[in-house]
Amino acid sequence: MNTRHLIDPELVAFLDAFPPLQFTRENLADVRTGMAQMMAQMSALAPDFPDIEVSKRTVPGPAGAPDVPVLIYQPKSAARPLPALLWIHGGGYVIGNAEMDDLTVKAMVTELGCAAVSVDYRLAPDTPHPGPVEDCYAALKWLHTNAGELGVDPGRLAIGGASAGGGLAAALGLLTRDRGEVQLVFQLLIYPMLDDRTVTTSDPHPYTGEFLWTHDANRFGWTALLGQEPGSPGVSPYAAAARAEDLANLPATFISVGALDLFLEEDLEYARRLMRAGVPTELHVYPGAYHGFNMAAEARTSQAYTRDIMNALRRALHP
Repeated sequence: MNTRHLIDPELVAFLDAFPPLQFTRENLADVRTGMAQMMAQMSALAPDFPDIEVSKRTVPGPAGAPDVPVLIYQPKSAARPLPALLWIHGGGYVIGNAEMDDLTVKAMVTELGCAAVSVDYRLAPDTPHPGPVEDCYAALKWLHTNAGELGVDPGRLAIGGASAGGGLAAALGLLTRDRGEVQLVFQLLIYPMLDDRTVTTSDPHPYTGEFLWTHDANRFGWTALLGQEPGSPGVSPYAAAARAEDLANLPATFISVGALDLFLEEDLEYARRLMRAGVPTELHVYPGAYHGFNMAAEARTSQAYTRDIMNALRRALHP
């Protein structure tokens, strides 16, 4: 595969500066450490957000499981009650933490005048499915139950995430619908990791998955989460949302993905099925964009992506 000539020229420099991700059970701890260090360096260059109050706490976890760490973001001056976004970080289900998306969440809180709760869910393979999605559900349930204390409107709750975080958000949307305890107004799925069967397809897309998140990385991530070979029968839709047979009655949905992203076809198919199920769905495909392209924040494609997300969230949270 050689798709470099298809990359948006403004996205090439960042790609060349980003270290390749190669996962094994033996090197996973080192990859996690290296990623955390890189994100810390990027955060050190981020602007201040003096009008946002950030606090860290733990909330009750799933039955029989540890409490779940969360970061809580609240604008200091916005009128209460606030709409709120439960945010779920990415990292292929195997790396990452809530702090890595600090800048992203602060930008959304500032732009939208909302509160946000960022979930530090347990990672695979240390904690396979259903641990990660149950951690996210526990945080959502806590947010809903404590909305009054947090100055949040329980009738304006959204969920969202990127990559594996988008996959967890989609699974959480299904789980929340089926349990019937919390009503969601929106789900924001940014190049979501939805379908373990992409690992085993006999007809892979010839122009996706060369950069940042590759076929090999995808196999590692799904195997870690599922604790079994991807593509096997009986995988729960709460692990791989694309496995769900019924997508009706899900909240309004935003999906975005790059045209060179390994997840392109699974995301397009999920959007198509949502529309067929009567779910209001907004879909964006960005030409010349690989997985995680928006980290090249100055590129015009990334700026368009940011505008699209903010506009969609604004309509959902401030109807």
